[in-house]
Amino acid sequence: MREGPRVDTAQLMELLSVSLGAYYGDFIVAAASENLTASQGKALTVLRRGPAAMRSLAETMACDASNVTGIIDRLEQRGLVRREPDAFDRRVKNVILTAEGEHLTDAIRAKMRTTKEGIERLDEQERDYLYTLLEQVFVSRPVA
Repeated sequence: MREGPRVDTAQLMELLSVSLGAYYGDFIVAAASENLTASQGKALTVLRRGPAAMRSLAETMACDASNVTGIIDRLEQRGLVRREPDAFDRRVKNVILTAEGEHLTDAIRAKMRTTKEGIERLDEQERDYLYTLLEQVFVSRPVA
């Protein structure tokens, strides 16, 4: 752990802003190298976690459902995703990443050199700790 003065919330938020800016810039360049817009790349990244309903995808991507429809239309034309009716509610369309979409998502991540080099400077214990912290801050939700 780091010794020295305590870091306040504003400092952490500023560092997160800088970090996310660097990550996003790295991501945009990598996605563009595969002829994808940032939004198309983001959709593939979200779908890499598993299938998602169109509405859920729009919420996760923080954009209008009509925008997601256009994004998915273009990805589907390239064979990177497919839509299937939900098994329980035929009105709902689930978007599924194809094998080609998985490979392209992996290719984008592989091209994110700045991000990869930064992470690779961490030893195994530091990576585990960073993972735990990021999960705690952004993924885990307290039980009410």
